[in-house]
Amino acid sequence: MKAAWWLALFASGVLSKPSRPRCRCLHGDSCWPTEYDFAQLQSTISQPLIHPVPPESACYPEANPSGNCTDVQTNTFTGNWRSDQPGSMQAPNLESFIFPNGTIEVCYLNKALGVPCGQGSVPPIGVDARSVEDIQAGVKFAVDHNLRLVIHNTGSTFVPESAPENETYHVLTLEAGVQWHEAYDAAQANGRVIVGGITPGGSVGTTGGWMQGGGHGILSPQHGLGVDNVVQLTIVTASGEHLTANSYLNTDLFWAVRGGGGGTYGVVTSVTYRTHEISPLTATAVFGNITPADRKDIITEYLKLWPALSDAGWGAYLTLGMPGAASNFTLVMVAPNVSSADVNATLTPFLDVVRTAQEDMVIQILPFDGFSSFYQTFFANLDPQEGINEELISRLVPREALEDNEHLIDVMMSMDPVLFYTVAGGKVAQIDPDSAGVNPAWRKASAFFISAALWPEGVTVDEYRAIQQKLKDNLAILDSLAPGGGTYFNEASMYEPNPQHTFFGDHYERLRAIKDTYDPRGLFIVAGE
Repeated sequence: MKAAWWLALFASGVLSKPSRPRCRCLHGDSCWPTEYDFAQLQSTISQPLIHPVPPESACYPEANPSGNCTDVQTNTFTGNWRSDQPGSMQAPNLESFIFPNGTIEVCYLNKALGVPCGQGSVPPIGVDARSVEDIQAGVKFAVDHNLRLVIHNTGSTFVPESAPENETYHVLTLEAGVQWHEAYDAAQANGRVIVGGITPGGSVGTTGGWMQGGGHGILSPQHGLGVDNVVQLTIVTASGEHLTANSYLNTDLFWAVRGGGGGTYGVVTSVTYRTHEISPLTATAVFGNITPADRKDIITEYLKLWPALSDAGWGAYLTLGMPGAASNFTLVMVAPNVSSADVNATLTPFLDVVRTAQEDMVIQILPFDGFSSFYQTFFANLDPQEGINEELISRLVPREALEDNEHLIDVMMSMDPVLFYTVAGGKVAQIDPDSAGVNPAWRKASAFFISAALWPEGVTVDEYRAIQQKLKDNLAILDSLAPGGGTYFNEASMYEPNPQHTFFGDHYERLRAIKDTYDPRGLFIVAGE
């Protein structure tokens, strides 16, 4: 098991705000542990303490004289590489910090901007946890010294139904630090398939925020969300105990961790997932550049299909208008246990509209013997898509918005980029909304709608504030799809006006009570607290 996690959230430069009340001891405070204290911690763990820095600091010798700038320049957009850097996040803007006076502490890859490299929001010290005992030692140290503690798994910030008596599962147990591409290979080697996250290279972690936020994937309409497939997990709580949680032991914790908030209840050390029989599938890929008029016609026909396809367990990823992409329309969908001929017949009304577009569009309908070969073809070797400054807004789209879709089409036409993931419905909708802590809005949804803002390094604070305002304005438009609805908080806005409801729905009060039971002193930081 390899799980890097951090003991303090803010670097010293961020702590010079005397008006801000402090509940925790922060770096730069007189209460901060001494070198002797850290030496005592070091004697109890298996690996040297780490001192995370922004990965770009390797290009600033005065900040990181031992760094390898060439390595950073080569790999900065690669998810697997970024997940191995203790000071890295999926989006570099999450490593920066804006002071109340409008100045930014950041470390840009582009040195020509002339901005000094700073620590930003990267924690100053941490434990490279390789065992449960390492995690327990770090948690105890944070409690004893009243420190802020942050868990860092891979940096991607992204329940089985009650089993009848004597039912058995084929399962796969994954320890902290395992990424989904590794889990897919392990399942395939044993003749099974597992529901997991999908990113280029498979860099998302299997036990961290993905699962603890609910976990969606292109197989979710067939087999459920990630949390619907969790049979058991182990976790180190704020008391330092290493607990097993399942349908019989620590059942309240088992319920909460499955979708109720990443890093909220403790440090998850392993997750046991149900696996499934490998079944054939047919994939359809459609991509190219389209005009706005064609875009509306194609979207309209596409959305007509989805209520029925969702019920049948089909899943899809649709991307519209991603800046800088070679194609402004990219669609990948999977149909489990459906032949190529039947897929072609089902999609004919949609594909006929695609073929009449003014521009040449590529259409592929490909049969696969299982998920693994599909994944290797479409996702395993995609160009990297991380290391970019970005912020998201999102909403779960209820089924009725797809059935009466005129307003949904208008919203999809008004924003760029749009990521429209049909990863709900089907099996997801069939499971009891109260079976796990995940937002119950998932059980009424048929799709997940994301839009984003992306920007280059070096923008001014005023320019960044304008980006934020545009996101807030678009969030209000997006919310009109399902007023008072919900979203998946691993891919969500930082400006939600009612985050308790939007992220957790009517599960919030129960989740809050479980949090208070297992972490009464609030050791594990929760956004918004």
